[in-house]
Amino acid sequence: MTRHETSLGPAYFERMFQGTDDPWDLKSSAYEQAKYVYTIKSLGGRTYSSAFEIGCAKGVLTHRLAPLCDRLLAIDVSATALRAARVRCAEFQQVAFANMVFPRQAPEDAFDLIVLSEVVYYWDDDDIRRAGAWLRSHLAAGGDMILVHWTGETDYPQSGDGAVEMLQAALRGGMEIVTAETRPGYRLDLWRRSLWA
Repeated sequence: MTRHETSLGPAYFERMFQGTDDPWDLKSSAYEQAKYVYTIKSLGGRTYSSAFEIGCAKGVLTHRLAPLCDRLLAIDVSATALRAARVRCAEFQQVAFANMVFPRQAPEDAFDLIVLSEVVYYWDDDDIRRAGAWLRSHLAAGGDMILVHWTGETDYPQSGDGAVEMLQAALRGGMEIVTAETRPGYRLDLWRRSLWA
């Protein structure tokens, strides 16, 4: 399998979402649904004043995150995916959506929850370093960052394990590892920014 060497851009994802209603079976797969349930459970019942979900796709996880958040900004590179996400999450007034190519485009706000579910391995080394720099200055003290990544073989710029390890290095410390868990097919990492970082 030939690995992509540069970050996968908006055109790649737009083709995926236009090509089929549910390209990664995010709403129909029992595996995906169980993973979302476990992702929410891993947050330990915390609620958040301001959350940021990077790569929300059609909003399946966003819909589960929304009740935990006073404000939730969910972004994606695909306009097609975002249209579906807005419909799925229409009942939640606290959820806003934006079309952004993170980390090259990013909000200025600080957040006490940042969600990177199945996204970091789409980035090349330079974008992971950019993401790390932004995350260092925009995750509030005491805030959580949760990462979930498929650990099987891909043709993405990074493997699931490699993506998480590279982002951790790019953050240059200041994070408490709350959870680092390997489950069937994926890994889940929950990091908390030190109050003194």
